[in-house]
Amino acid sequence: MNKLLFYLRKKAFFRSQLFVTNLILTIVVGIYAVMFAAFLLIFGFGTYFIFEEEGMNPLQEINRYMIYFFGADLMLRYMFQKFNTNNIRSLLLTNIPKTKIVKNILGRSVFSIFNIFGLLYILPLIGTLFFNLEITLSLVLWSFSILLFLYFNNYLNLLLNKIDAFFYVIFGIAILAGIAQYYELITITDYTFYFYNAFYEYPFLVAVLAIVLGGIIYLAYKNYIANLYLDKGLEAKQNEVQNINLSWLDKYGTTGTFLKLDIKMLLRNKRSKSTMWMSFFFVFYGLLFFTNIVPMYNNPVMHMFASIFVTGGFIFNFGNYIPSWDSSYYPFMMTQKITYNDYLKSKWWLMVISTCVCVVLALFYLSFGLDIYLMILAGAFFNIGVNTHLVMLSGAFVKTPIDLGTNKNLMGDKNAFNIKAILLALPKMLLPMLLYGIGVFIKDATLGYILVSLAGIIGFAFRNYIFSQIEKVYKKEKYSTIAAYKRSI
Repeated sequence: MNKLLFYLRKKAFFRSQLFVTNLILTIVVGIYAVMFAAFLLIFGFGTYFIFEEEGMNPLQEINRYMIYFFGADLMLRYMFQKFNTNNIRSLLLTNIPKTKIVKNILGRSVFSIFNIFGLLYILPLIGTLFFNLEITLSLVLWSFSILLFLYFNNYLNLLLNKIDAFFYVIFGIAILAGIAQYYELITITDYTFYFYNAFYEYPFLVAVLAIVLGGIIYLAYKNYIANLYLDKGLEAKQNEVQNINLSWLDKYGTTGTFLKLDIKMLLRNKRSKSTMWMSFFFVFYGLLFFTNIVPMYNNPVMHMFASIFVTGGFIFNFGNYIPSWDSSYYPFMMTQKITYNDYLKSKWWLMVISTCVCVVLALFYLSFGLDIYLMILAGAFFNIGVNTHLVMLSGAFVKTPIDLGTNKNLMGDKNAFNIKAILLALPKMLLPMLLYGIGVFIKDATLGYILVSLAGIIGFAFRNYIFSQIEKVYKKEKYSTIAAYKRSI
């Protein structure tokens, strides 16, 4: 039966109308996957020696910081490890028993790319421990428990992926724990050390972990069996419409009307809510750079790179998909008496407002020094005056229909693979870093801030002219965009 299901998936891939696009995308993703796999292998082999060179006990330190690996793994799985329900729906129309379909789903998840990447780090790590330490029963069973934890995350995500509240709580706890760890209020790793080290000190605990994992798999199996119906578990989630009164925006004319629709869309739909959450987490992206956790990021140019993301998370996550957010009714909208100028202005103002909100949220970076916050302000000016225009321009070429009711393709889609959009993405990051670097080279960091801010101010001052040029591009791409949105998501 598993061979049959594999055969059907292979046929679907090769018979797809977008076979060439799928193939190109697969090759590109494969190249990046190989690069990331190489990094994990090197890091896995090197972890032991990093701790050893610092005069630490490698095994103890691995137990201390292993929570970061599995915590990040679980969060990434929640955001990106999704299952294609369309394929499942088609199988339910056949005479294949549901039990075999569910077993295939659970079994196939063992070979998930997340598990493969996890093994690429864990197996070299275990190998270096075996090579440098005495191989004992405790070490063997501890190593086995680490492997079980990887698959524990796999099936826990499979079981609870649709329960958003659970993971919001986990994310919140993770952020609070990180803040407490950084300011030395509570050293979380001191407690997590005892948890993972217990599997080394008391090897029989691996049996308990195996039983718990078996229970998670059983619950996932029963949950899928109970919900594997076309009209139940696989149906689109229905929510009550929220009555959001934004009538005060009506006085701003057509632009205000579009802005009102965008705000309602952001607050009502699953995909847009996920985008807002991702944008919120981007505010904390600077902590990787400004805390000197990663030595290679500890330089002014990379700090400027981070500053762009701190206030530009929403711009990149939302703006890159203009007008894809309106793909469900875009063809109808193009039949109405509206102008692209009003349409684009509403999107622009939404991104400007989000940038201002991020500037306020980023006030805590003042604790790292006034220079850091001035850098973030400079990045905000650049985002408002330059990057907002660039993402709107690139959005004209990214013809990716968006299903607002699901997080499918949250990080992109085959239709988003466009060379023009890729080329337009380069100035977003490289230009502010270049301007800042020129300022530092000529005089000092202050001049760098001025040059980056000035670029944003110039872009803001000439926004009407820029809008008119972007409008021409959207008009040129109008009919190809409509054709792309007529395809199924």
